[in-house]
Amino acid sequence: MLVNHQQYRTIWPNFDHEQPCVEIIDQTKLPHVFEIAKVATLAQMIVAIKTMQVRGAPLIGAAAAYGLALSVLESCSDQHLQQSAVQLIASRPTAVNLKWAVQRMLDVLLALPIADRRSVAWSEAAQICDEDVQLNQAIGTHGLTLISEQYQKKARTINILTHCNAGWLATVDFGTALAPIYAAHNAGIDVHVWVGETRPRNQGASLTAWELGQHGVPHTVISDNAGGHLMQQGRVDMVIVGADRVTATGDVCNKIGTYLKALAAFDSVALGHHVPFYAAVPSPTIDWTIEDGVKAIEIEERGAEELSWMSGKLADGTIATVNILPHGTQVANPAFDVTPARLVTGIITEQGVFLPQQLNTMQR
Repeated sequence: MLVNHQQYRTIWPNFDHEQPCVEIIDQTKLPHVFEIAKVATLAQMIVAIKTMQVRGAPLIGAAAAYGLALSVLESCSDQHLQQSAVQLIASRPTAVNLKWAVQRMLDVLLALPIADRRSVAWSEAAQICDEDVQLNQAIGTHGLTLISEQYQKKARTINILTHCNAGWLATVDFGTALAPIYAAHNAGIDVHVWVGETRPRNQGASLTAWELGQHGVPHTVISDNAGGHLMQQGRVDMVIVGADRVTATGDVCNKIGTYLKALAAFDSVALGHHVPFYAAVPSPTIDWTIEDGVKAIEIEERGAEELSWMSGKLADGTIATVNILPHGTQVANPAFDVTPARLVTGIITEQGVFLPQQLNTMQR
């Protein structure tokens, strides 16, 4: 996608040094600073995943794949690769793409002679990235059909509400929830995006608004608590979110606060404002081993500092981090919630749009 009119992906290998490394867009610095960070070791990649320099389920998977490619620079033995895999999987427990990518890498590498593992690790990680781009492009195409139908029926600006960041910054390129929006904008459809700020960490206000602005898509940042009000007033035509894990039965696990948006969208039917609620996900985000998302998905509990501290730009341009809570206040910070399938209108995948109960008809 575009950054200052230049094409970027979120992650890529760099072979220009004596030893290969991986370069990433450091998302902890956005929106005020665009900075490329170099990741040279497995340990550094684990830190990048844990601290959310890279984030978003598909991108975490790609980063983990490159983490194993970095790991083989230290050793190509079975034991070392398996230990590295365990460390990577433990770095972020909720998003299923991470485990999927690590297991795929292990299956490929452990089947090879040790002498061949280094080169194949880098090519397989690159293949995972290229496939992610293709999946997201296809999601954009299928989601564009949904937006086009709304546009043809209403013949006015289509207002889409999204939550968190499921754009190209959360993937290798194009995004999941934002891919249909970019496709619609590029096709000349008049779209406007309501961007929930998404506390904590403000991924909506900091990341989604930034990348929509870079691409020229009209958008407005709102507080997280404003989404229900806008739906009640008939000012939202559809909700599109991403997901970190979707169950075989269509439960959607996504950034905390998604469930509330889905409830408001579901209730809008009773008010005469039918607001469909879609989750846009590539197939590696679907966990076919889980049926009940509320009971079975592990919800990551993140550090208190994400709620108690906020970063921003001061009037003089200085970037500062300030504490916003009274001293000694206890903090609970669950990072995700689960939206039951009964609240989900459809799942937008690279294979098409499925009702939650139809997911099992997908090709695996």
